Amino acid sequence: MTHRISRAARVLATSLGAAVILPIAIAATPAGAAPAPTVSCTSGKAGLAAKLQKDITAALATRKGTVAVGLYDRSTNTTCTLRATTSFDSASTVKVTVLATLLWDAKKHNRYLTSTETSLATKMITQSDNASTTKLWNQLGLTKIKGFLAAAGMTKTTPGTGGYWGLTQINVTDEQKLLKLVTAKNTVLSDSSRAYILKLMGQVVSSQRWGTPAGAPSTVAVHVKNGWLSRSSNAWRVHSLGTFNGGGRDYMMSVLTVGSSTMDYGVATIQAVAKVIHKDLVPTTVAPQRFTPTSQPTEAFPAVPAS
Repeated sequence: MTHRISRAARVLATSLGAAVILPIAIAATPAGAAPAPTVSCTSGKAGLAAKLQKDITAALATRKGTVAVGLYDRSTNTTCTLRATTSFDSASTVKVTVLATLLWDAKKHNRYLTSTETSLATKMITQSDNASTTKLWNQLGLTKIKGFLAAAGMTKTTPGTGGYWGLTQINVTDEQKLLKLVTAKNTVLSDSSRAYILKLMGQVVSSQRWGTPAGAPSTVAVHVKNGWLSRSSNAWRVHSLGTFNGGGRDYMMSVLTVGSSTMDYGVATIQAVAKVIHKDLVPTTVAPQRFTPTSQPTEAFPAVPAS
């Protein structure tokens, strides 16, 4: 009898301990993230990696939610990553992939985009129009989209099924691969295709130019595509992809977030990271470009399943 009581007490103590510890463990280690992830940076410029690592870490120190960061600067051979392989719902950032797939497929068939495709692509990127995206997504089909992802080496990106392109699974590693393809000569995208993507990303409507462009100096050209999506689980997903070039600079960043209580909170998190990256990469007395979040997204939310 004594043995039974002792064993029951141990089981009870273990259960109580789990009840106390488990919520803390969940909060500290989001699904798909490594325990206590840290910013990792390397650079060909002395002192830059340590500065970026310190400043990005400080920018995120008080921010809630799960944040992934990717940075690459060709001019100094600098790379920074945080949660590089953690997956996120893409929301509208996948629209850059859709456009790249359209251009990649057209190149394979040695044809120009039709006037209809050009109109849809322009609305999709510059206004983040969902209806245009759906038409292009359906036109391409999953086979062509997966074909482009394979050609681009984006091996961990999984297209959303059932027409839910906004639920495509992305991570920082693959988004950085995409931005590298868009910003430098390669065999996947033609020079004219890359120029077209950058042109549209440079013409995004002002209300959607928040995120990674925040704090960018006026000496660099800004190209951006953002995404935002509210779901019943883990609140808001807010993401921003940006490329920046000019004045001897050539860099790109991807910041993906999930778990923000509001869209603006997610935007503020991204902009806190972006501002220190721009400051560290382009120390300048030139006034930075100012970008502020919109209180209401100008696009309709990407469609998602009811549950």
